[in-house]
Amino acid sequence: MIRFRLKELIAEKEFQESRRITLEEISKATGIHRTTLSKVSNQKGYNTTTEVLDKLCEFFNVELGGLAEHIKEEIEGDSNEN
Repeated sequence: MIRFRLKELIAEKEFQESRRITLEEISKATGIHRTTLSKVSNQKGYNTTTEVLDKLCEFFNVELGGLAEHIKEEIEGDSNEN
């Protein structure tokens, strides 16, 4: 599963700039609808477009790997123990 690090990036930017960053501000700066930002931030397994990813990378000045990470999911019943 891909996990987006949007909350962490917001927190880092808030710390660096010593101010609060809202989804509304990100929405205005990137043109990404606030609802989409909320889903990226809060919905496990949310599927978004490369355009959204590109805009978020630009806003936070990070590479794609800084915005998202791959989390290996354990498959129920899949055990390597014999």
